[in-house]
Amino acid sequence: MPPRPVPPRPSVLLVDDEPPVLDVLELGLKEHFDVERARSASEAEMMMATANYDVIVCDHLMPDEEGLKFLTRAKTQFPKVQRILMTGYINPELLSRSTSMAGLSGCLMKPVAPADLIAAIRLALPC
Repeated sequence: MPPRPVPPRPSVLLVDDEPPVLDVLELGLKEHFDVERARSASEAEMMMATANYDVIVCDHLMPDEEGLKFLTRAKTQFPKVQRILMTGYINPELLSRSTSMAGLSGCLMKPVAPADLIAAIRLALPC
């Protein structure tokens, strides 16, 4: 009997303007997911035009564009991609607005523990 094919690992795109944050997140995720990283919303958008991702994990406050604005646009352009927002500056109004505007699968407070991010990504993935 031939071996069963191994299903592809879920792919995650990390978007944050701080390289040390990307380093820590990638280190925590790469055992479980295929991980790519972008340092801006515009770089992420270019990557998404040429590759498929299951989940985008994006920081909210970035110099070129707020993560919420990018994830809202991604909802329209890439509706099958799940979206998770990370922020160190959240208020209840932003959380409520974020979830509905961008169709978020999750919103996490920074600093994010890798185990919490892994759990949020797994919850976002379709069964």
